[in-house]
Amino acid sequence: MSFKIYTKTGDKGTTSLIGGTKVSKADLRIESYGTVDELNSHIGLCKDLLKHETTLHALQEIQDRLFTIGAELACDPGKKIKMAIPDLHESDCAFLEKEIDQMELELEPMKSFILPGGDIAISHLHIARCVCRRAERCCVRLSDIEPVDNILIKYLNRLSDYLFVLARYTGHLLKVEDIPWKPRI
Repeated sequence: MSFKIYTKTGDKGTTSLIGGTKVSKADLRIESYGTVDELNSHIGLCKDLLKHETTLHALQEIQDRLFTIGAELACDPGKKIKMAIPDLHESDCAFLEKEIDQMELELEPMKSFILPGGDIAISHLHIARCVCRRAERCCVRLSDIEPVDNILIKYLNRLSDYLFVLARYTGHLLKVEDIPWKPRI
């Protein structure tokens, strides 16, 4: 069975949540899962720039978890959903923490704030980190008005930490030093 990519149902600025409720495309729930989707795309780009096998495996897992988060955010919280939506678990956050700890074993301790840059892969990882923080802020704002499972916010928080450390670790693997921020005095 084939589906057309265009449905024309959103031509007037609305879309449907999983469950059928129509909402504005400017709705904060749409903004939240749209930002998670943007993050997933940035991570796909980062995967294309990186070569470290362990990192590629971790990023593949992360992309899967981001689809899970997007699916949960796309559900109408006021309706019982008939389809199965995968869950996010504490073990997903623990996975990120373990990966961070492993990378930090090889990194010099930070002595100052660092500036993004030094290599295109490092820069793209920092962009992904920033998009992750924006996705987290969107979900926090959404949680102020509608139910959002706290594990989603926790995962995005941990993921931004992971992306920061991965940017530094990538520099380490490429033998590119951190760029310290030297504030004007």
